[in-house]
Amino acid sequence: MRKIISEHIKNYINPTEKDLQVFTSHLNEISVDKKKFLLRPGTFVKYEYFVIKGCLKAYYLDDKGNRHIIQFAVENWWIGDFDAFYNNVPSRLHIEAIENSQLLSINYDCLKKIYEEAPIFERYFRILVTNAFISQRKRILSSLEKNAQQRYIEFCNTYPNIEDRVPNYDIANYLGVSAESLSRVRRNLKS
Repeated sequence: MRKIISEHIKNYINPTEKDLQVFTSHLNEISVDKKKFLLRPGTFVKYEYFVIKGCLKAYYLDDKGNRHIIQFAVENWWIGDFDAFYNNVPSRLHIEAIENSQLLSINYDCLKKIYEEAPIFERYFRILVTNAFISQRKRILSSLEKNAQQRYIEFCNTYPNIEDRVPNYDIANYLGVSAESLSRVRRNLKS
């Protein structure tokens, strides 16, 4: 598992072997079974998670009980409630496993130690946060400017091969369309 995250990290920064050892020594391996929760609202968040194997979704429930999926996380993606993690506030998100999943977790206090012992990881996480911010902005603009078919094509490019792993109603929810609209989009693209 540690080899997988080490290879992922090298896509963003060039750490020394010592830096990688410092980082990976603070990671813990965990498993989450399908349909089990990694996180629920109201809890204080002490960990962020890197997906080694599996698929998870992060979502918010509004006051009316409507689910709003904000992220899917598959292999080589990080997932967590970043606001709660960095600002020490209660979580507002549910994170649920769509598949049996193997993850690596990192504790907030350990992350601060890593920044001191291997400062290059501040750069790594800055790059990830910047990329996440840009992706979120693109998603917001896409929902304002593009039709359901265009948003679906973007989704497929962002999450290749995820269609076979995630229920259609979750994809529709993420895209902000009905399941029926998603089915029409898929039919149109096939013809």
